[in-house]
Formats: sequence, C-alpha cells, structure tokens
Amino acid sequence: MRRITVLFIIALLGAGFFGFSNLSSGISANGTKVSSKAFRAEMTAITTNTNLQCYISALSARNFSAGAGNATVPSAATSAWANILIEGTTIDQYVTSHFHVNFSSTEQKARAKSSLEAEMTQAAASNSLSCPGTSADAINAMPSEMRASLIEAQAASLFLLNKLDTTIPMTVANIKAYYAQHISDYDTICVSVAVVAPSQVSAFTAAQSNGASVGELAKKFSVDKSAASGGSYGCYSPTSSNYSSVRSDTVKLPLNKYSAPQGINYGGQTYALYVAATKRTPTPFAKAANAVVSDVQNVNATSASTIKENILYAAAVSVDPAFGRWGLNQTTGPGVFAPALPATTSVVSPGTLSTANTQKYQ
Repeated sequence: MRRITVLFIIALLGAGFFGFSNLSSGISANGTKVSSKAFRAEMTAITTNTNLQCYISALSARNFSAGAGNATVPSAATSAWANILIEGTTIDQYVTSHFHVNFSSTEQKARAKSSLEAEMTQAAASNSLSCPGTSADAINAMPSEMRASLIEAQAASLFLLNKLDTTIPMTVANIKAYYAQHISDYDTICVSVAVVAPSQVSAFTAAQSNGASVGELAKKFSVDKSAASGGSYGCYSPTSSNYSSVRSDTVKLPLNKYSAPQGINYGGQTYALYVAATKRTPTPFAKAANAVVSDVQNVNATSASTIKENILYAAAVSVDPAFGRWGLNQTTGPGVFAPALPATTSVVSPGTLSTANTQKYQ
C-alpha cells in the first residue's frame, strides 16, 4: 500500500459501510483467532483517537473516520484492518515455524517498536497527512493486545526481510551504501514545463528539433502562466512530497530537453504537458535519507512479494462477513476485500495535477 511493514502493503478495493455485530465470529488465521470483541475494540480505538486514526489511514490508504454515531466505519477500512491482522499473524507464524524463533526479549521488542514508529511517521509524510501527535503517541494509544500484536508482527517481518537473499537489510550502513550507488537518483531537480494546445504540438516538436531552448519553447507555445518565466516551476529536492513524480517525469532525460508529452486536462480541454529538467544538483545523504529509505523499502517490497503471497496462499483463513471477504485479487493476490459497492474517495490524495494538471510542480 497491509502488513504493517511497507513491503506487505495490499491495496484493497470497495467501499460502503458496515456496522459491528456482537454475534460476529471474528477472524481466524491458521488457527490463531482475533475475536469479534477484540476486533471491534481495535476499530473503536482507531476511529475515536484522531492521532491513531491518522497514522493507520496513512499506512493503509483508507479512511477510518467513523460514520453516524460512531457506529460504523467504511467497509474498505474494516477489511483493510482485517487484512493487516491476518498478514501480521501469518507472517509471524511462518517465521516462528520455519526459523524457530520468538521475539520476547526487551531489545527485540524495542527495535520492532522503533521500526514501526519510523514506518508510521514516513507513511504519514509520504501521504501528506499532518497527524496531531507522534507515531509513538499513536502506538501508545492502542489497546495493549493490539499494540503487542503489531510489534510482534513487525519484529517477524524485519527478521524475514533479513533472511531473504534479495533484500537489503535496513541498517544505516546499508542505506548509505545504497545512496552511494544511486546518488544521481537523489539530485535536487529544477524543472520547466510547457502546456501546449494539440494544434501546436507539431510546431512545438519541430521547433525543439531545430534547437529552440526550453525557455524559448515555453514562451512561444505554452498556455500556462509559467510561460512568462520560460516555464520555470522551481526546484525539487528529495524532501518534497512531489519528488518521486518529478523524478519519474525527468528520469534519463538530458538537461534542457523536454520530455515526450503527457495528455492532461487544462480548462476542460486536452493539452500536452512537456517537462524538462533544467538543473540537477547532488543532494547530501542527510537531506535525501527519507527518500533513500523509501526506495530501499520498495526494493525490499518487490523482493518479498513472492514469499508474502506464498504465505497467504497457504494460510487457512476465516473472516466474518461483517469485516470483509477473504479471496483472491488478480493483481494483489490473496487478501481481505470489501464487497464491490459504489466507490468512495481514498483518504490519501493521489497527488494529481491542478486545473492545468501541473500541481506537482508548484
């Protein structure tokens, strides 16, 4: 997105609302059961504590706000939480049975709790959510059983990551080494854009082929207000919430060369958006650290995807219909999902463009 570690995120589909029934049979994964009472207590804690709700929403990309009378929550959120519990339980069981370890020491628990806090903080920042307290406050606000379960699952996930040959252990030394090997991926990037009418695309392309500069092209062809300054939209460092999309738009692009056009909506009509990197400056590790950690986690997520799916495929899972359905998603694999009802908007903004579809460059 999810298992509470980033590598085990599963995006769930569907919306609507479910109430909680005292008669619910709860959730069972490989014989380990979360009772209806415990599940409802956890959901109540999430929906009634705004700080905890903020961080859980960031982790799962679902809105956990309660409905009328605090009696209901969005069904996608309910099933998302059920999925987190199931994934955490099955991963913990897998590690325990295959490696014969447990995570009972104070040091192990402290390390897992610190990792969980860091992940929650990063998730909130990545999704541009300003939570009213710290991630540590959010964890402390959890019911004791919920907190212990998530910390145990976090410890198991970290252990499993370190055992996979294709993953990068999340240590400071390894993260710095990854940064050194990919240092150009964290340049601070200055960009210029041009929003061009379809009728002018051929002329724009011809002018660029004939050697017109980025500034000249923007001033002559762009309908965006940035045209007056040669299309300049400023510079973006790895600390910017829009950095990943800016980096993606300019990857492998020569300086002062516009990219292939993207179709965008501008004033209700379709236009072509061109993006150019005009300057790249190396960013010190201290400033790029969060972006590097995110990239390493994504590398690990890809590496761990297969084993995660294998664990879930083999799991014996039972979910009360009030909390969602256990099934196979062709894209994400096995997991809990909400019934297909009219969709609602995710709590996490997708970072789309503004009227000119250039918001990410503002």
